Amino acid sequence: MTAVPEAADADGGRAAQPRHLIVSVYGVHHQAGGEWLSVASLIDLLAAVGVDEPAVRSSISRLKRRGVLEAVRRDGAAGYELSGTALDLLREGDERIFRRDRAKLADGWLLAVFSVPEAERHKRHVLRTQLSRLGFGTAASGVWIAPAHLYEATVGTLDRLGLAEYADLFRAEHLAFGDPREKVREWWDLDQLDELYTAFLEEHEPALRRWQRRRTTPADEAFADYLRVLTGWRRMPYLDPCLPAELLPEDWSGIRAAEVFFTLHDRLEEAARTHLQQVLSG
Repeated sequence: MTAVPEAADADGGRAAQPRHLIVSVYGVHHQAGGEWLSVASLIDLLAAVGVDEPAVRSSISRLKRRGVLEAVRRDGAAGYELSGTALDLLREGDERIFRRDRAKLADGWLLAVFSVPEAERHKRHVLRTQLSRLGFGTAASGVWIAPAHLYEATVGTLDRLGLAEYADLFRAEHLAFGDPREKVREWWDLDQLDELYTAFLEEHEPALRRWQRRRTTPADEAFADYLRVLTGWRRMPYLDPCLPAELLPEDWSGIRAAEVFFTLHDRLEEAARTHLQQVLSG
């Protein structure tokens, strides 16, 4: 699913803004091989999650201003498709959002060491922001750390933003001194992550229990719940870089949250796509 900047600050299912839900709709559509959506179709699709027409139109305008959507008319109908940059980020996001395996200690770590001249200090802020968005924790001043599997995403991001010349990337392993479990708590805010995962579970576990009791999967209901859980989940892999389970607290809420998301994903995705196609075919 998509990882465009507009989506990365989503607050989870309950507080999801219409623009975040719209990005999720485009992600579902893209995975089914589609690109363009008419404004009328977006209005119909967002009605399934209680978003009215004025909110859809306002959110489309905001996404257009931010360079996420581009206006394209087809057969006289007004519509939009993701910009080239948004499509690149969507493909990158798919690798993270649908990643089921956690990092392993044996895989090692990725270190990013950067130095930005004072005359270009604005780029220092951009670099820090992007490393944080990628899921890096701060090991020391100018030294950021993440599980090794984030190497390709990091290279792609730094190249795309013209920041590669300010950073060096290293593979590393923790050899001595200090408890890695305690270090992880220093490098990442696990308490904040736990709060976010707990909120996600409170929002979406009831939907999972409801679907587990049902034998049929009505497409319209599946689409609504899939869109909600997808929007709620989409930000999480950008805050939690899938840290090794051995370094996390017992009964880590993030593991349960991933189980809820992927169980709902497996149950609802196909029916959700069916509903989307039904709406698009009129």
